[in-house]
Amino acid sequence: MTRKPPAWENRALAAARHDAILARLGQDGSVSVEAMADRFGVSRETIRRDLKALAERGRLAIVHGGATRCADEPVLAIRERDNPAGKAAIGRVAAGVVEDGMVVLLDSGATTLAVANALAGHDPLFTRPVPKGLTICTNSLPVGLVLCRLAGVRVHILGGEVEGADEAAFGIEALAALARFRADLAFVGAGGIAPSGEITDFAPFPTELRIRMLAAAERGYVVADRTKFGRMTPIRLTPIPAGTGLIVDAEPPVPMREALTARGLTVIVAP
Repeated sequence: MTRKPPAWENRALAAARHDAILARLGQDGSVSVEAMADRFGVSRETIRRDLKALAERGRLAIVHGGATRCADEPVLAIRERDNPAGKAAIGRVAAGVVEDGMVVLLDSGATTLAVANALAGHDPLFTRPVPKGLTICTNSLPVGLVLCRLAGVRVHILGGEVEGADEAAFGIEALAALARFRADLAFVGAGGIAPSGEITDFAPFPTELRIRMLAAAERGYVVADRTKFGRMTPIRLTPIPAGTGLIVDAEPPVPMREALTARGLTVIVAP
């Protein structure tokens, strides 16, 4: 007689499928019912139920024969124009943490670029002198270009194939290059901050690089402006070391702040 799996086991298997479906979406942008059914050895109807459940949570969009991501991350030039004052405020707070002689990991993105602009003296509201003897490690071409022109600042670009939309390198080569460095500080971006306090992102390779940057540094900070509050993107940024700072430009909703604190994140609101 065939054993019928208990309800808890079915839920665990469904959750594992959901995570794998979202991971594939983050990597490829779409999934097909047929391919997912073959991968997991389940019926197409089971996969359709999985996709429907994820669509009801706003995690994907159902199309004929499968699903796609709800939306791709906008290109860097567009993100720079979205809430620039908030990003600049975050950049000033982050730059204020940097001290002479530090090794700093700087992720790609519009908010981390604001950190670089503050350090470089391009933000008129940030008047602190550039710290001396800095070493900057970044996968971002714009961040590297801003900081490599400063006297006494050494810039290492974490290499690999450059993603045009983000103007940054991701992938195995960037991960391998990062492994050579020890760092005092890391500043990484995020795709969204869920109401549950989860920090999320759009695609696996950028997410993995951000996780490893946080792990490689003595102190780590996630920098994310208010437009990320409540945004649900497919990939979890996990594990995040306890005590990691989250620098934002506005007070999160109370339930979100409580959830972030419960996850070990220190919320810092930029003035």
